[in-house]
Amino acid sequence: MDIINTVVGIPLGYLMWLCYVLIRNYGIAILAFTLLTKVILFPLNIWVQKNSIKMVRIQPELNEIGARFVGDKDKIAEEQLALYKRENYHPLAGMIPMLIQVPIILGLIMVVYNPLQHLLHLDTELINAFVNQAAALLPGVDLGSTAQLKVIELINDPSFVGFFSGLQVPGVDVAGAISQIQGMRLEFLGLNLSLLPNITRLDGYFLIPVLSGVSAFLLCFFQNKENVLQREQGFLGRWGMAVFLTAFSTYFAFIVPVGVGLYWIAGNVFAIFTLYLLNWMYDPKKFIDYDALEESKVHLAESKKIEAQLKPSKEQKAKAKTDYARFFEGKKVKQLLIYSEKSGFYKYFENMIDVLLAQSDITIHYLTSDPNDAIFKMDNPRLVPYYVDDNRLIPLFMKIDADVVVMTTPNLQTYHLKRSYVRKDIEYIYIPHDPLSTHMGVPKGAFDYFDTVLCVGPQQMAEIRETEKVYGLPEKKLVPCGYGLLDNLCAAYEAMEKTENPVKKILIAPSWQDGNILDSCIDEMLAALLDKGYDITVRPHPEYVKRFAVKMQQLINRYEDRFGEDFRIETDFSSNVTIFTADLVITDWSGIAHEFSYATKRPSLFVNTPMKVLNPEHDKIKIVPLELALRTELGTTIDPDKMDGVAAVVAELLDKREDYAQHIAEVLDQNVFNLGHSGEATAHYVMDAVAAKADSSYRKMMEMQ
Repeated sequence: MDIINTVVGIPLGYLMWLCYVLIRNYGIAILAFTLLTKVILFPLNIWVQKNSIKMVRIQPELNEIGARFVGDKDKIAEEQLALYKRENYHPLAGMIPMLIQVPIILGLIMVVYNPLQHLLHLDTELINAFVNQAAALLPGVDLGSTAQLKVIELINDPSFVGFFSGLQVPGVDVAGAISQIQGMRLEFLGLNLSLLPNITRLDGYFLIPVLSGVSAFLLCFFQNKENVLQREQGFLGRWGMAVFLTAFSTYFAFIVPVGVGLYWIAGNVFAIFTLYLLNWMYDPKKFIDYDALEESKVHLAESKKIEAQLKPSKEQKAKAKTDYARFFEGKKVKQLLIYSEKSGFYKYFENMIDVLLAQSDITIHYLTSDPNDAIFKMDNPRLVPYYVDDNRLIPLFMKIDADVVVMTTPNLQTYHLKRSYVRKDIEYIYIPHDPLSTHMGVPKGAFDYFDTVLCVGPQQMAEIRETEKVYGLPEKKLVPCGYGLLDNLCAAYEAMEKTENPVKKILIAPSWQDGNILDSCIDEMLAALLDKGYDITVRPHPEYVKRFAVKMQQLINRYEDRFGEDFRIETDFSSNVTIFTADLVITDWSGIAHEFSYATKRPSLFVNTPMKVLNPEHDKIKIVPLELALRTELGTTIDPDKMDGVAAVVAELLDKREDYAQHIAEVLDQNVFNLGHSGEATAHYVMDAVAAKADSSYRKMMEMQ
């Protein structure tokens, strides 16, 4: 308590002393002290008001981040932090006024308990002499923190004052000090502000805790109604806090002197006036788009519903537990383990798996994070599936015991998935899930901890080697393999019956990243292309439909009266017919354009919406990323604000379709290895890798056990 008195009590004591000297009324001095602290802290309140407005102003973006990356807590936190940094927003600023109240309250308690020091500024030696005399007069009584208050009480009692007037302190006017003490009045409105209320007595003192609770409730009521940040809290957040602060304020006023309770009441009342003054000075309605805020809340709510649907059921949790135990059964080392994030990723492994099953005797252990993965419906004794939930994925990876691990998930070791702690000689192989760059569309270091990368084309090999050179990394194995998914798409297209479309078909197929076509220029694009003799299909990205159901429905509602034989919005993704039969694809940054143009040899139109850059250091690698270079090789580009000219660009691309066919075939041949045979190339490397491990010292040791 002495430390608190020195650090906090003395500075605030001077402020309280100033109020007391000017007013000479203890109660009014406390009220003046309260008002003065509010005035001193008002610039801070202005800063908090601005910060709170900023928070609500960016809330639509925060909600969109939550909706876009629902279920990915790390990504949400990363995007939120970037937004806070961009907007110079301080998340904890709203707590500062409340935190500042703590030292003020502690300081005021010290002032109330030590009036001889803080209000009368008596000599410290004299105060100690008075306290010692009071202790001698009241043997067996623990004066504690109320010692100075007890001195005032005794000196104002004629039967005890004589015991103090006889004290002598060198250089101090004891009589003058006693006169000051006798002139000091601690009463206000008939209440002694140095006393504590008694919960068992319904008197005037009992009113202080009651009024403290009432004032706290009123402050919460008006904050819930008018405070820019508090208004946006949920019902439980708003009224739960109101109940807590009301109860706390009432209880607090029972355990501190009445003077502190008076400060608390006055502080709450002044805070209400401050609230309205701040709203008058900085009206939130002038800075915040509340319509956009409400719309973003709906989007977030829809995404939360999706997140709830994605949570594992009891049956799925039980399956994860069983499969986890089964994964570690026995001592036999797994030759080959494949990890897949979800069912749709099987297509990246399919060709390799087919060859492995046909040309080797390797048992493939297939680990998936999707409880509904189609792998569980496949019946092959050498293809052994396991389901792992998020809770078990990290520890499972840390304990993997396998010769070779194949995965299409980047960021090994740099994110949550780590290399095995159990076995250090595992060969980790990365299979790309797109034919694009390795240094812009993925985070920095995404492939650094893989032993081997099965490359789609020569540029991926060049990019990885350049990355290793720039950052001084050890060289990993780079295997020219190709892209199995593209092989299958090309084969499927070649197997289709080809017919010339009497009406040219245009497929608009955007990505779902920020600023995509649907969010930036779809209305202007359709206005320029509809009724121009084209058959138009808008095919949104499946993730966009899933995460932004409200936006999607709004788009459908806007155009449902225009739907017909020449225009539709397609949300059934079970078939690729609309892709293969299109004469032209319009996209932004979706990989569908590369698949379409490579498979059909027809051009694509790329809209220059904001680029997806996950590695801010990508420009250190002096190789133009394929997603940039190929935009003018597979077609052409147009800016989103130039949609008035999109019809002319579309017409030109369609007129030059035959010219593009030969050029796209050459681009494909230059940029993709082993066209039509990537499955064999991939599987043969994996077989060799597994065979190489058979002679390892680790395998021999395990086989001897």
